[in-house]
Amino acid sequence: MEIISKCIRSAFLVSVMFLTIVSHAVAYDSFDPNGRINIKWDVLSWTPDGYVAAVTIINNQMYRHITSPGWTLGWTWAKKEVIWSMVGAQATAQGDCSKFKVNIPHSCKKTPSVVDLLPGVPMNQRFSDCCKSGVMASWGQDPSAAVSAFQLSVGHSGTSNKTVTPPKNFYLLGPGPGYTCSAATIVPPSVSFSPDGRRTTQAMMTWTLDCTYSQLLVSENPTCCVSLSSFYNPMITPCPSCACGCKDVNDNCINDPKDSRMLNLKALAKEDGSMLQCTNHRCPIRVHWHVKANYRAYWRVKITITNFNYLMNYTQWTLVAQHPNFNKLANVSSFVYKPLIHYGSINDTGMFYGIKNHSDLLMEAGPEGNVQTELLLGKDMKAFTLEQGWAFPFKLYFNGDECKMPLPDIYPTLPNSAYANPISSSTLATTLLLSALLVFLCSCH
Repeated sequence: MEIISKCIRSAFLVSVMFLTIVSHAVAYDSFDPNGRINIKWDVLSWTPDGYVAAVTIINNQMYRHITSPGWTLGWTWAKKEVIWSMVGAQATAQGDCSKFKVNIPHSCKKTPSVVDLLPGVPMNQRFSDCCKSGVMASWGQDPSAAVSAFQLSVGHSGTSNKTVTPPKNFYLLGPGPGYTCSAATIVPPSVSFSPDGRRTTQAMMTWTLDCTYSQLLVSENPTCCVSLSSFYNPMITPCPSCACGCKDVNDNCINDPKDSRMLNLKALAKEDGSMLQCTNHRCPIRVHWHVKANYRAYWRVKITITNFNYLMNYTQWTLVAQHPNFNKLANVSSFVYKPLIHYGSINDTGMFYGIKNHSDLLMEAGPEGNVQTELLLGKDMKAFTLEQGWAFPFKLYFNGDECKMPLPDIYPTLPNSAYANPISSSTLATTLLLSALLVFLCSCH
């Protein structure tokens, strides 16, 4: 019995270790290993029954942003705290404040949820880096727009760093699920500089926490897919069938833009607010990679991102691609490119996003629902080849979510003759002409 008991305990420990490793691996992004949202809570001053604090949210993710309707931050108070007032944000519910007779708190909920304010609020309700409807750019796109902040006055909490306890059970919606937040950790108080840089002030108390993203917490299916084509093969490799899930074969979708249901799309929308164009892949986004041309010293790729969602525009979208030839990227049209270098001199991963007021808006499904770019890449003759799918990307991410790739064995392939003797078209034409002439002369004799 003792041996069996030890075996059971060992099996349990192994299971716990395995689940721990898996849970950490799910939230780890090899293209953005330091990507996370950091939340800092600075106690600026004490009040008769609590404190005034500034809360700063920093999106340190290189290519994953928070879109409309924006972030929601929630927590559970450690004691019986209330929020007396807020600037730069608001609690979504006041809760039961019936025991207060004169000064009514902004929120009495044990588990408040806080959202950003809209851009047009009066100045007396604003705070630095606030009032952007909760929308935050990724750090790789625009660091100045990757920060949000608000101020709150907390009561019934304690009035010193020995009696105040940080909240617990933090959660972040960005705008939907996907983020897992750590526990708050008390750290050395923050130090800030005056506008002239000649004086520093220190917070009374500071705690921080990190929120990391996992695509699996959002959906068990991808949200985008990849199709491939090339100049040397007439066949197009489509997105995998049901790449983004086909739970219901009778799913509502629009096959014809002239469909009468187009007049009432919002009433027909799915739970996630989408109404898709009917496709075999069932994805809202398709990324098409086309190997367009092959020159002596360069080769050209065209990338097209197509939106199949009639109810969604994508603003500040991002595309991340992995390809070994990005270290010789010579030119990018219509998009902005930034390399993501993590392994010394190796540069095989790049981030693309739209140029402001030009290609940063991916419109809803329809004639205008796509954005395109062309890449010109220099050749490294030691590595360059069109064989075995080398010209196609290893991975593609749209808005931070990995896209479903086709199976490698159905990638566009070179004609058989190209493997044996890759000669130029002019040489081939000359050879054929000489052969025809030889046949003609032989027939004359």
